[in-house]
Amino acid sequence: MSSIAASLVKELRDRTGVGMMECKQALLTCDGDLDTAIAHLRRTSGLKADSHAGRSALEGVVTAAITADGSSARLLEVNCETDFVARDEGFLRFVEQTLAAAEQHADMSSLRATIEEARRALVQKTGENIQLRRLVHCNSEGGQMHQYVHHNRRIGVLVGMRGEGAGNSQLGRDVAMHVAAMKPSVVRPEDMPPAVVSRERELYQAQAQDSGKPPEIAEKIAQGRLKKFLAENSLLEQPFVRDTTISVSQLTQQAGAEICSVLRFEVGETLSDQAPDTTQ
Repeated sequence: MSSIAASLVKELRDRTGVGMMECKQALLTCDGDLDTAIAHLRRTSGLKADSHAGRSALEGVVTAAITADGSSARLLEVNCETDFVARDEGFLRFVEQTLAAAEQHADMSSLRATIEEARRALVQKTGENIQLRRLVHCNSEGGQMHQYVHHNRRIGVLVGMRGEGAGNSQLGRDVAMHVAAMKPSVVRPEDMPPAVVSRERELYQAQAQDSGKPPEIAEKIAQGRLKKFLAENSLLEQPFVRDTTISVSQLTQQAGAEICSVLRFEVGETLSDQAPDTTQ
């Protein structure tokens, strides 16, 4: 085949993420057959599962769903070895099917058992190790759950709110989007783990003492820096990402809502990096 339609090259590019020229060459090599070209690219681009086993914890997607009454929600991360497969339509269908099945399963072990046959079939098709990494169910404690999943599906957030404005879907999405972007460590300053507070306090005290200030001044400086640290890493104290003239606390109070739970997943993060995961 001497020429390939630009639309076919674009479709192959969209499905694989490989460069346009490489896609065109693959289609020429495979006589314009799209599926054969995809298989060819998987070989020539080194995307076989056995060559990327170490990436299994770094690629995949996060997805979320809220129950019909809005009282609870679930957040799920499913991993694969490459971003190539993370964009695959078959993989994404499997993720959504798993998310739907998760409504009936409170723990990963029972969910894994339910979808194991489908998972094995997908492993055989893609040649990659597909794993359910984590699943969390959140309850709104009598309020309303909201969600936000970033367009690249690498970040997902659940926010539970109580109060008169708890059902404000735009507010819920805005807060969840803020959490996705700003990654607060905790909801409130008092939620910060004591070990973290102690570590930061010691650091700021040492810095203040090294500056040569009198002890009482050095202590005030250290306390000021600690207060700033807590504010910068606490959801309610952070300036709202879409209007930095107000804090997230002011935003929710104005709407008559109170944040009662927050959960944020990002693909490939270590579990110790997960932030925040707080239910009040």
